Amino acid sequence: MLTHKTNTVSLLIALIFLLIADFYLGVSWGIYAVVIGIWFILAALGSTMIGMSYHVPAYTRNDSATDEIAITFDDGPTEFTPKILKALQDANAKATFFCIGKQIEKHPEIFQRIIAEGHTVGNHSFSHSESIGFFSTKKVLDEIVATDMIILNNIRRRCNFYRPPFGVTNPQIARALKASGHKVIGWSIRSLDTKIKSEQLIVKRIEHRLKSGAIILLHDTSDKTVSVLEQLLVLAQKNRLHSVTVDQLLKIPAYED
Repeated sequence: MLTHKTNTVSLLIALIFLLIADFYLGVSWGIYAVVIGIWFILAALGSTMIGMSYHVPAYTRNDSATDEIAITFDDGPTEFTPKILKALQDANAKATFFCIGKQIEKHPEIFQRIIAEGHTVGNHSFSHSESIGFFSTKKVLDEIVATDMIILNNIRRRCNFYRPPFGVTNPQIARALKASGHKVIGWSIRSLDTKIKSEQLIVKRIEHRLKSGAIILLHDTSDKTVSVLEQLLVLAQKNRLHSVTVDQLLKIPAYED
């Protein structure tokens, strides 16, 4: 598996060989540029594609599952979350909500309803800042701890799951997560429901990738996603798949008492 450590070690080894070859044979600076460029490309991909587990190990699916999937929602709770909860209740389905700390403070009653109806919650940072990839380790950890405390104050349990905003990871985030001890939850199906305008295209995108053990990323932030969820739940039923919480799918605890 390609990780930040193996990629960097490979770069150093390649540079050492190039320096030795340069001493005896002469090597074009263009070769050095190509090697370093490949390192940067792999680092950029690894930092933005959580499924690579480049900086931190991430759970993205359960290949041993037989008839279960996990539908997950990021960025709530919002005014659209009750509609999501109603659709899940009507289908007798469970889900996992990765909540932003400031959104929990804004909608504590909706957060409590998520818990009351048997769903799981995870930490999705406090601010979901667009510049979180540039935060220091301390600032990332502060965001994680702040949301942990909000969740703890609401449900009297410490959250074990964390999903990085935008799926972005880097060495600072990795160090913060090592300190916090959270398990990182990614996804195997990214719906792009915040990018694609057509509900039909979003549903088709999910349908083509849907299989047992999948973790699906949605956002409880629009009526469009509510409609997508309703169609997804019908699709899952046709395929004899049942939506469960991430902890049930992965067989790992969501909270510490």
